[in-house]
Amino acid sequence: MKIIIVGTSHPYRGGIAAFTDRLATEFVKEDVDIEVVTFKLQYPSFLFPGKTQYSDSKAPEGFPISRKVNSINPLNWIKVGKEIRKKNPDIVIFTYWMSFFAPCFGKMARVIKRNRHTRCIGLIHNMIPHEKSLLDKLLPPYFVKAMDGFVALSKSVLNEIASLDRHNKPRVFTPHPLYDHFGEIMDRAEAVKHLNLDPNYRYFLFFGLVRAYKGLDLLIDAFADERLRKYPMKLLVAGEFYDDPKPYLEQIKKHDLKDFIIIENQYINDDDVKYYFNSSEMVVQPYKSATQSGVTQIAYHFEKPMLVTNVGGLGEIIPNGKVGYVVEPNPSAIADALVDFCENDRYNMFEEGARDEKKKYQWSNMTAAIKKML
Repeated sequence: MKIIIVGTSHPYRGGIAAFTDRLATEFVKEDVDIEVVTFKLQYPSFLFPGKTQYSDSKAPEGFPISRKVNSINPLNWIKVGKEIRKKNPDIVIFTYWMSFFAPCFGKMARVIKRNRHTRCIGLIHNMIPHEKSLLDKLLPPYFVKAMDGFVALSKSVLNEIASLDRHNKPRVFTPHPLYDHFGEIMDRAEAVKHLNLDPNYRYFLFFGLVRAYKGLDLLIDAFADERLRKYPMKLLVAGEFYDDPKPYLEQIKKHDLKDFIIIENQYINDDDVKYYFNSSEMVVQPYKSATQSGVTQIAYHFEKPMLVTNVGGLGEIIPNGKVGYVVEPNPSAIADALVDFCENDRYNMFEEGARDEKKKYQWSNMTAAIKKML
């Protein structure tokens, strides 16, 4: 079987690029002829809110990655589509996460499928972005119409696909597999020392790019709850701000929380991820909207308790009371869960739950779902 993945990959950074590379690695293990075609221009710089689009990590080994796709050049889409078509792959997987790429991917798929052999599958992280615009009504149908089937990473995304797919094409929900490539579980003392953290505190981790929909403001308000002051705990915010950090800093000042919240406003390189998770007692995702989250699957890999809000697909894979908490997206509910965790010393119980639950999220389930589409 020959499969080509089209989408973000190394040298681009971020969770979806990491997903692409880890998926390709799993196909290599299964003796699939796999290659990745990624961008030579992913976003125009004026559309990218971060400091850089590129990763400092080493390229994955075992499969070729070629940088060919220009996301804003229709002539390039036709050219690269023809190149892929000549290779006659059985499947082309388009890793899709935002409407901006719908014209590019949709056109490429139409060109590729003229060989009357290749099946094009949409691997959908987000069908409709968290921060919606007019483009989200206009562009996705063009992409959806060009696909032969879909793999969704959450049930909420599956429902969004159904609302756009008039032809009822094959589609399946397969949960986001573990991000198991960030290193191994390690001694907490070593991790805390590496980050120069005070070992006498318990750390609650908010991890990843900071955007409005991720609800950091809710978590800061929750941390202001006076019941939490009797515990030696701190909030560790690790990730680059894609929003203006000033309102968050003012919120921290307003609640007099500067001694209880640590802000690491930077992109966390792959080699450092393990230190943040191994230092922490709980990973907190107070999102206001969501589909699924790669952060959840990093936490599962490191067998960490989690607190998530009951939005999108987050609650689908965090059994409330076994791995952690599924709460409503408001400061009071978040604070109540944090208090319960500390007062009743739930760490060991939730850690054991995470260790058991993580067995469900193997990459072989994802590759099997994609092959079944063929």
